[in-house]
Amino acid sequence: MVAVLEVKKLTHYYGKRCALSEVTFTVPQGDIFGFLGPNGGGKTTLFKILSTFLKPWVNDPWVSDPSRNAEIYVNGFNLFREPHSVRKLLGVVFQSPSLDKKLKVSENLIHQGHLYGLKGVHLKNRIEEVLKKVKLLDRKQDLVEKLSGGLQRRVEIAKALLHEPSLLLLDEPTTGLDPAARLDVWAILQKLKSEGVTSLLTTHLIEEAEKCDRVGILQEGKLIALGTPQDLKEGTGGDILTIKTKKADVLKIFIEKEFGESVQISKATLEDVFIQKTGHKFEEEST
Repeated sequence: MVAVLEVKKLTHYYGKRCALSEVTFTVPQGDIFGFLGPNGGGKTTLFKILSTFLKPWVNDPWVSDPSRNAEIYVNGFNLFREPHSVRKLLGVVFQSPSLDKKLKVSENLIHQGHLYGLKGVHLKNRIEEVLKKVKLLDRKQDLVEKLSGGLQRRVEIAKALLHEPSLLLLDEPTTGLDPAARLDVWAILQKLKSEGVTSLLTTHLIEEAEKCDRVGILQEGKLIALGTPQDLKEGTGGDILTIKTKKADVLKIFIEKEFGESVQISKATLEDVFIQKTGHKFEEEST
């Protein structure tokens, strides 16, 4: 297994609050790796560090260099000691839009290409290639402001792919999109996977985490579960029985007679994994 990303013992504090606590994981080449967690779980902090926007820091007066506590490698390059080399290997799709809406799709990509030293025929060819990947070649002369939110997100992905990165980072890539646009984004990610592109995304949507090859669940800065969705669900121990009733106090006595209640038997979900690990429902942690 070739690891595109290796993270070991990543810790970060905001003052006295621990946002990440010794988070360790690897992302193999060609995988879609998802980080699932409620708001405040540590996803945004992790994303900022991986994208080199935030330098990790520990609440320890004896440690002056955070890289001595953590190790992060992208294709073998040390993120702390070789950030400029790492940035060349990353394609980043932010949760907040980063397009100039007054420019055309092609103009946004041209400016992005210039930032990475691309020009001339090579840049023109790359723009054609990435727009084909996201099925927007016929919209390259459209103004970004004329595109729907879903199409704009596709332009963001094309922009991130322009310099052929080793690792695509996406922060809540489908936030604010309608169901059809979400499916479009996931179709693109699956197509990129088939072409060998490695992706890491953050999400608070359980149904999206289910689509990933591997999932890490973050809660209060700790990586409480890590594995394939199937392995994590199987680890909960079989099917899940959910009974909803207003007569919990007499349920034991009348359960055999009162099947007019809402009774549901289903396979375990990643939410069940979260509940098993924390004792709380996922939505309760999100509020």
